[in-house]
Amino acid sequence: MIEAVLSISGMALAAGLGLGFAAKKFQVESDPIAVQLVAVLPGSNCGSCGYPGCQAYADALASGGVAINLCSPGGKATMELLASLLGVTPMAMSDEDLGPVLAVIDENNCIGCTACIKACPVDAIIGANKQSHTVIATECTACKACLEPCPVNCITMTPVKQTLYNWSWSKPSGPKMLH
Repeated sequence: MIEAVLSISGMALAAGLGLGFAAKKFQVESDPIAVQLVAVLPGSNCGSCGYPGCQAYADALASGGVAINLCSPGGKATMELLASLLGVTPMAMSDEDLGPVLAVIDENNCIGCTACIKACPVDAIIGANKQSHTVIATECTACKACLEPCPVNCITMTPVKQTLYNWSWSKPSGPKMLH
């Protein structure tokens, strides 16, 4: 019995040391600029920028030659942060920036096809087959991935009305110098 425990413990130790060595030996160095850019992006991996996810978009931005205004869920604020990190001038958004928006499903016209549920990258749409669907407002990132697959066009992007529950101060622009 002791021999079995010792032999398994020895194999586990050898495997652990081997994995630790492999992790150090084959570590992939990431671009520090891309790491900063990923931290700024919303992280919904919706693909509205034309890239498969936020990491791929950040890598393309870090290598240069890519427009900084493609992230519609992040909006103008994210585009301005990207511009400041990359040292380029801000540009107009590729889509009209209406401020915070939310996908809204017209439940009277929804046929329950589940195409929008499958397209949503953050699982913000709930419903069942042949039943009306709805959007979980707190989870929606406004990536617009659900608009195209809807066969009856019952999904619209609606501006979020400002209430006491969702109002917040605007972010400060930075330290101001006193003369």
